[in-house]
Amino acid sequence: MSPEIYLDTNATTPVLPQALAAACRTMQEAYGNPSSSHSTGLVAQDLRESVRRKAASLLGAGAGRLLFVSGATEGIQTAVLSGLCALRERRAAGDTRARLLVYGATEHKAVPESLAYWNRVLGLDLEIRALPVDTQGLHDLTLLAQWAGETGMLCTMAANNETGVVSDIAGIEQVLARTGSPTLWLVDCVQALGKLPLNLQATRIDYAPFSGHKLYAPKGIGMLYVRAGSPFHPLMVGGGQEGGARSGTENMPGIAALGAVLDALARGDTFCSTAILTGYRDQLVQAIRDAFPQVVFNAPLAQTLPTTLNFSAPGLSSRMLLDLFDAAGVRISSGSACSAAKAEPSFVLQAMGLPEWQTTSAIRLSFGALADQSFIDSACAAIRKCGAVLRASAQAAQTCKAAPVDVTAMGAGQDPTPALAWSELEQLLQDEPQTLLVDVREAYEYAATAPLRSAGRTAQNLPLSELERAVPGWLAQHRHPVVFFCRSGNRSLQALRALQRQGHLHGRHLAGGLALGPSPH
Repeated sequence: MSPEIYLDTNATTPVLPQALAAACRTMQEAYGNPSSSHSTGLVAQDLRESVRRKAASLLGAGAGRLLFVSGATEGIQTAVLSGLCALRERRAAGDTRARLLVYGATEHKAVPESLAYWNRVLGLDLEIRALPVDTQGLHDLTLLAQWAGETGMLCTMAANNETGVVSDIAGIEQVLARTGSPTLWLVDCVQALGKLPLNLQATRIDYAPFSGHKLYAPKGIGMLYVRAGSPFHPLMVGGGQEGGARSGTENMPGIAALGAVLDALARGDTFCSTAILTGYRDQLVQAIRDAFPQVVFNAPLAQTLPTTLNFSAPGLSSRMLLDLFDAAGVRISSGSACSAAKAEPSFVLQAMGLPEWQTTSAIRLSFGALADQSFIDSACAAIRKCGAVLRASAQAAQTCKAAPVDVTAMGAGQDPTPALAWSELEQLLQDEPQTLLVDVREAYEYAATAPLRSAGRTAQNLPLSELERAVPGWLAQHRHPVVFFCRSGNRSLQALRALQRQGHLHGRHLAGGLALGPSPH
């Protein structure tokens, strides 16, 4: 397997070494409960509040409230619940102006889902509308101006997680001011932290959620900003932690780790500047163009975060590109990690009105502010290699098809259990030397990585798409045992079932595929 080149930081990031050290130190030394009144608890309380002050300073929170939460989803839920409870109280007091709940059409699914859920639970029965965006991903401010007077809550993003498009927050604010809108405004700032200048107190933003694991802190820690005077209703009640705003014992290791990341941001000596990140992006853009000459970038580069690229290549599906890149050790995505399992066209690009071929072939590439030139060089080389593999794919596929298959007699005593763990593979191949090791990935994936070797055996490539035709030939000669594998274990399981359908009961497949195999590091 190739060394990993991780280009999916919009989904999550590794943990900053200083953050890891801070979390471990807190668990070992500052392990007190910040609600305890003894000295150990006071030490934890002081740590918590020091991180809160640090965050307030970096975000320009001013007199606003900063709550520690589990992440962006909890922050969004809390903000939406707070806003809708306030609207219910306004309605009870006779204020019936608000009849709309509006969200940007390219918002993360957590936003419309939260709006729909709490709208239903609270019995408000308000109309929920998606605010359209143009082909560049920017909100339709003319339409917003028409809706603003009736909008009870507005939800937009600071920067989009799939395309990196930076929203016109100032323009939205001007519309709300000009129309005298009574709306409560939620701005998802998850992708903005550490990438865009933030001074929340200088805006009319009411709620802003943040997530630590998008910027080198661990998963399970985040923040919610609530503007001073904005309505607030706790999502979680119980012990009264966070001043009664968010009950539950605080995640102190996570808070400490987040504090280390905020320290690094404040010092400015750890993360790359915007100028450096933009230079790295330009190098990646050129590598992508070299690899896929007909590539189309799905958002204007000048209007996006310097760490995010979203592109489509004519004739190449997202699935094909994901498999190819993954085989080459490059980790990318086709959009939000929360929607990746659904294998559907990008709703973000659909909302932008892009043609179907772009929405079904879109790839998101994102890198972090810890990148350096050596990493970018490796990434560019790997991307160009992927392009070269695709250009040679017809020849590579023909070579793979012509590879000889050793159909010797089946060994005795094979284990009939179909799923095989990596820890069992080498022993099985030693015990049953007639076993075939078959990679069922497509030829272009096979060509992008070194063939798997185990117990002195080199895997042969027989793509799943060709397997049904090959099985009868195997059965006509000998019922030899076979172990299938692929990237994730899905296609190898399909291959095993194809074998079983034709009466071959001596197959196994590697559960979890190459993804769970020995680390390339």
